[in-house]
Formats: sequence, C-alpha cells, structure tokens
Amino acid sequence: MNILVTGGAGFIGSHFVDLAMADPANRVTVLDALTYAGTRHNLEGHEGDDRLRLIEGDVADADAARTALEGAEIAAHFAAESFVDRSIEAAEPFVRTNVQGTLTMLTACREAGVPMVQVSTDEVYGSIEAGAFTEGSPLRPNNPYAATKAAADLLCRSFRVTFGVDVRILRGTNAYGPRQHREKAIPVFVAAALGGRALPVYGDGSNRREWLHVSDFARAVWVAVEQGEPGGVYNAGGGTEVANLDLAREICRLAGASDDLVSFVDDRPGHDFRYSMSWERIAALGWKPEVAFEEGLAGTVEWFRERPERLGAS
Repeated sequence: MNILVTGGAGFIGSHFVDLAMADPANRVTVLDALTYAGTRHNLEGHEGDDRLRLIEGDVADADAARTALEGAEIAAHFAAESFVDRSIEAAEPFVRTNVQGTLTMLTACREAGVPMVQVSTDEVYGSIEAGAFTEGSPLRPNNPYAATKAAADLLCRSFRVTFGVDVRILRGTNAYGPRQHREKAIPVFVAAALGGRALPVYGDGSNRREWLHVSDFARAVWVAVEQGEPGGVYNAGGGTEVANLDLAREICRLAGASDDLVSFVDDRPGHDFRYSMSWERIAALGWKPEVAFEEGLAGTVEWFRERPERLGAS
C-alpha cells in the first residue's frame, strides 16, 4: 500500500508511520510542516529507507496536499494543532490547521479519488459525568481546540454525503507514550518529577481522563485504514480512566520522587471534567488495547529519563 500520512513527524503520526513501514510492501509519504511539535527525530528509525518520502509543507496548502497525494492509495490525516492551552491563548492557528487543513485535504482527496481517514479526538463530544459516548453522540466541544476538531469532523461528513468521498473518522482518547511533546500533561509531570520540581495539577485534580498507549492508538488508525467503511466513525477508547491527581502521584512514584511535589494551580478555563467512549464498533473489527496502562506509563517515564533533551532538560 502507498500511504500518505499528514503530520507523520508528530507524536501519534510517527508511531503510525512505524507501523506502516513495518510491512516491507508499504510505501509512506509524510507531509509535515515540521513546526515545534513535529520533528525529523521522530522518523530517525527510517533513515536511508527509500520507501519513506518526507515532504516539508503545510497541510492547508493546496499545492502541497496535491503533491503529497501523488501515487497514494489512502491518506491518514493526523496533522493538527492539538494543545488545548495553546488554543485558549490563540485559536487562529487551530482554525487554519485543523479546519482549513482538513478542508484542503478533503478537496485534494476528492480530486484524486483517494480515501481519507480523519484522526480525531474524544474531546469533540465534550464532557460526560457518567457513562460513555457512542459514535452517534452529539458533538458538543467545550474549548477552541475541540471545536476545530469537531468542525473538521463535520466537514468530513459533508464531503461523504455531498460528494461521496470515502472518508472515515477515528476518534481516539488521550494518547501517551514515547515522543510525546513536552507541553502535554504526562511529559510535564515526568519532567517535574525527574527534576525535583512541583508537578502542576489543574484545580483539585479530580478531572478524569482515559489513557491509551500511542501504539494502540496507531493500531486503531490502521484498522480504520484497512477495514473502515466509507463514512464510518470509530471510537478508540478502552484505555484506563485515571484522575489527574492520581496520575501525578503515580508518575512521582515511577520517577522515584516524593508525591509532596504535587501542587495545585488555577484550573483551566472550560476544563472538561471527564471523557469516556464506548468502542464496540472498532472492537468488532478485531481491535483492542494491548498495552496495560501501568506497563505503558512505566515505559514512558523510562523513555524520557533516558532522553532528557526531549523534556527540554540538559
């Protein structure tokens, strides 16, 4: 298979590239703007392999999208601005990349007759006090990042209904693991615990997240690529639900630090309390999480411990 991966030099996208490249019959083109969150270092395992082509370009640039799609049989669309805090400070880059970029990709895929998998997020559903969202739940995003991802998902739906484009949507829960950018919660906690600094926990730490190892997330996207139905929406949940305070304390334990380092900071505006999704639809295609949270978190802490430069440390 010849696959285009937008955002393939980023966190989840690079793990998907690893998965695709593991099959010697596959060829991969990566389209990535190589901004602060995307780096060639995430693709280091594939240097010299002529099956991988890297194009440095903006996913919202129509010419770059058309060029990257040449010869592709399917596009996996990971490229996105994804840090909620940044979206609260300035939403414009999120609108450009997440909305305009998705529109550009959909248009290019429509012109080329190439199917696309939109990589989305559980945050499009908003917060849920109890129970779990299904693929049919309404989209009620509560922060600018989530709103731009919901808008992108709706564009995907519209291109399926209006133009018959083969587009599938994979909504994943919070990913974690090696290569995650240091601005995200787990790397922030790991950096603080390893450095003997305060771990900043929003509010009272009771907000809950469902965590999924990045390798399991990448496999879920692969299932959507290989087996997803045109117009299908698939939730990839099934990780472990943890309160943010408990997460910080566990990272202290794994880092060999005192949980006295855990501190509380002002809550984030519009902070969703809890996410949870049912995932029977993708389970029916044979997918399930394989990495236990305890094992994956311990491995993540060790990965960063061995690479302090990825945490901004010397």
